[in-house]
Amino acid sequence: MSDNVDHLQIYGPIRAQALASFNARLASWGIFAPATEPLLEDFGTNDFYRTGLTELWITNQIAAGYCGKYLFVFADQTCPRHYHKIKHETFFVLQGTIRVSLANQERVLPAGETIAIAPRQIHSFTGLGDALLLELSMPCHVEDNYFTDPLIHDWHQAIVAKLASVSTES
Repeated sequence: MSDNVDHLQIYGPIRAQALASFNARLASWGIFAPATEPLLEDFGTNDFYRTGLTELWITNQIAAGYCGKYLFVFADQTCPRHYHKIKHETFFVLQGTIRVSLANQERVLPAGETIAIAPRQIHSFTGLGDALLLELSMPCHVEDNYFTDPLIHDWHQAIVAKLASVSTES
């Protein structure tokens, strides 16, 4: 279950438009992307450009204990407040600038800056313009995301429950 993220994906015209903009932005920065399908998430809000994130997974090596992925936010787009009980992650800002909220303190991180996020630290980030981060972390497990917004929390827990029921049926 841990790396099955299809249930988080948005579809339809917004996805097509966002993917085109995302790919154009990567090309303008001269960034090469791995040949994996980007994950576009709106966290159940149906407002992708306000509350959303584009993830491009490079690897998620659960047995080996590491994960690497690109995280992209459009200008003024926010990855909502959440934490992980297990995962420790480090973000390196490759392009653009983000505002990070970590443990109720805000920091602005321009390209070239790094921030480490320990387990159980509530965090979110917003693009102050389009921004690309590299996440280096412990493995990503869908069920190790805990959102503070009740609507997003309920949406995510429903997906986790659905994935758990599918994995027990297999």
